[in-house]
Formats: sequence, structure tokens, C-alpha cells
Amino acid sequence: MTTARRLAAGSAIALAGAYALVARPRLLRWGATDEEVRAPFPGADVIPGGRRGATMAVTIDAPPSHIWPWLAQMGCDRGGWYSWDGLDNGGVPSADRIHPEWQEIAVGDRFASTTNGRAWFEVAALEPGRFLGLRAPLDLRGRPFDTRGARPRFFTDSIWGFLLVELPGGRTRLVVSGYAASRPRPLLTIGNIVFWEPAHVLMQTRQFANLRRRTERQEGSMSPKKTVARAGDWIEVHGHVQGQPPRHAMVMEVLGGPGNEHYRVKWADDEHESIYFPGPDASIKKKEKPARTSKPRARKRAPA
Repeated sequence: MTTARRLAAGSAIALAGAYALVARPRLLRWGATDEEVRAPFPGADVIPGGRRGATMAVTIDAPPSHIWPWLAQMGCDRGGWYSWDGLDNGGVPSADRIHPEWQEIAVGDRFASTTNGRAWFEVAALEPGRFLGLRAPLDLRGRPFDTRGARPRFFTDSIWGFLLVELPGGRTRLVVSGYAASRPRPLLTIGNIVFWEPAHVLMQTRQFANLRRRTERQEGSMSPKKTVARAGDWIEVHGHVQGQPPRHAMVMEVLGGPGNEHYRVKWADDEHESIYFPGPDASIKKKEKPARTSKPRARKRAPA
């Protein structure tokens, strides 16, 4: 081996060592505190044999109820992923507003992860307003497999979790972490270190920045009258297509604390009930108090 090759090989080994010992541990906990890294994270029971992955976090100047709607509408067939749209959303820009039609989600729903819909994340864990866990069970050809049966010989199975932690002053910590299992583990571990972990950091930090920008911009445009209602009030959700009529829902119950209000509502068009997190396209119509009625006064008779 020539001197030049020895130097090149030595430099490569030194760079790999520096990345593994210094850069990688920092990237895998980008923005997260020691407590957030050590604390139990939801979703551990979803992935059999799963190991905890990266833990990343960001602080957003908005309450959880104003961030949740953006998470609920993720997916290539919905609002996108708020990351690098050219890489994960087929070049289609991610949504820049809340879409009421995408807010009702349930365990078992699918969020498309490719533009052709052949792969997806499945809603595997759900606590509205607090936690969303998206599961991606794939064989090594990138095809989803049925988790109710036996796993393929070679596979990856992971959950991507979004945890909203309310802070004082109407702020939120968005903590993203998850669990993963795979086979064969040594080969996939190498793939994770070389490609998937750096790719995840690149996409996740971009998503954090875009979610924070969208949510805080929405927060600045909202007034208390738009976000605070009481039982019996009506919520009017305005359409964004010319000629589209607004939807109306009656507030049945107020949920959440001050600054984190959301509602159990009944929609006027089909009378179904759902949990609704108000966005900037919603306004509150206060319940009108019934007019007070008074008994007519009896006329005094003139003396005969």
C-alpha cells in the first residue's frame, strides 16, 4: 500500500471514529434534554423486541391543541410531512393551513408514506392532543406486511412517535422518538448508521422548523374570541374554496385547560360528534341568551 493510500485510509478511519464517538450521539438526541432522553416514551409495547431509537425535541410557542391538528393531517395523501417536500412528498408542497376534513383519525388509519400509496404509516397508538404513534412494518423490499401474522424472514418494524408536553405560558415541547426491531440486525444496524440515521436527522429537523413556523404563524393570527368557546356555542369553519359554504358545529363539551381548549362538537350537516381542535379558519358564534320576558302589569281601574 502506498503512502497516499495509507493516509487516505487513516483519514477515513479517523473520520468514521469521530462521527461514531462525537457527532452521532449528538445527532441522535438533537434538541432533547437528558430527562427527555432517559424518560420512558410511549409506544414501547407496539413493537415486539423493539429498541429505543433517536430522541429529538423542539419548543414551540403554542399550546398542544394548536399543534395537534398539524400532526393529525400528515401523510402524502393528506397534508404532507412538512419536511423536504421534494424528498418525501413527491414535490407537492405540504399544507400551510389546517384542514378540518383530515382531523378525525383513529387507530388503524393509514397515512400514505409514498405518493403512489403503496407504502404507509399506520396509526398504532393514539391519545388525541398528546401522542401520535405511526407504525411502519416493512419487508426488505419496502413492502408493508401484516403485523397480525408472522414477521417475514427479513424485515424492519418501527414506530415513529410524536409526544406533546404542555409547558407554562402556552408553550409546548414536541418530543419525537420511537422503537424499532429488525432482522438481520447486524446488516440493518450498519445501514442505519451509514444512511437512515443521518437521513432521519435531516428530515426531522426540517419538519421541526416547518411545524414551528406554521404553528407560531397561526398563533399570531388567532384571537381569544376564535379559540375560546363554551357549551352551547357554535363553531363556524370557513371553507377555503370559492363558493364552498362554511360548516357549523355545536359545542357539546369544552376539553383541556386554559390556553389548550378543544371541544367535543356535534356537526350540523350530519349530526355526528367528534373532537375538534380549532384552527385559524374557525370562528365562535356565542350562544344567545333567551330574551327575558316580564309579566304584563295589570292596569289600575279608575274609581267609579
